[in-house]
Amino acid sequence: MPDLMLKMAVRCKNSVAEAMRSNDKGQTAVEYLGIVAVVVAIVVAITGTDIGQTILDKITSLVDEVGESK
Repeated sequence: MPDLMLKMAVRCKNSVAEAMRSNDKGQTAVEYLGIVAVVVAIVVAITGTDIGQTILDKITSLVDEVGESK
């Protein structure tokens, strides 16, 4: 009798673990979609405002300073 209970408990545990593993696949896709949405929002904010040009000007001036120091 104890062997039967142990087998049932292990089988139940394995079924629950398998169900939990299969549910993670959809969640990962949703998380990636959220990251992509945030990146797109940042890119749109940078290109849609003057901050994008300000960043480009600052990077260009820093590169020019490095080139002049040699």
